[in-house]
Amino acid sequence: VTMDDLDAYLPAAIDMFIGEVGVDPTAGDGGRSYRRRLASLVNAQRVFARFDDGRVVFKAEIGSLSRRVGQIQGVWVAPDRRGEGLGIAGTASVAEAVISHGRTPSLYVNSFNVAARAAYARVGFVDVGTFATILVD
Repeated sequence: VTMDDLDAYLPAAIDMFIGEVGVDPTAGDGGRSYRRRLASLVNAQRVFARFDDGRVVFKAEIGSLSRRVGQIQGVWVAPDRRGEGLGIAGTASVAEAVISHGRTPSLYVNSFNVAARAAYARVGFVDVGTFATILVD
C-alpha cells in the first residue's frame, strides 16, 4: 500500500478495528491519530492490501517488529468476499514478506474467531500461547 492508497484503505481499517476491538478508532479526534498511525505504517512499507476495482477486499499490517519477529495485525476481508480464500492467500503473502526480511511471522487471534483461526492454521500458524487483552478507557 502506498500513501496514494491511504484514503481507500482507511474505511477497511476502521471497519476491522471496530469489529475486532469494539472501539471506533476515529472517536475523539475524528480519526486524525488513527490515520497518522496508518500513514506511518504505510511509509514503513508495513501495510498490505488487495484492491479490486479500487476497493480493499483484504488488508493487514505488520504492526510490531523486533530483530527476530514481525507481528501481523489487522487482518480483514471484506464481508461480502469472505469464504473465497482471500484471508488465507493474503495472510500467507504477508507472512512471506516477514520471512523475506529474516524474521518469524507471528499474530494473535481471538479464541472465538473460528474462521480466522482455521485460515491461519491453513497458512501454517500454530498456537504457542494464550493471553487476554484488557482495554482501559
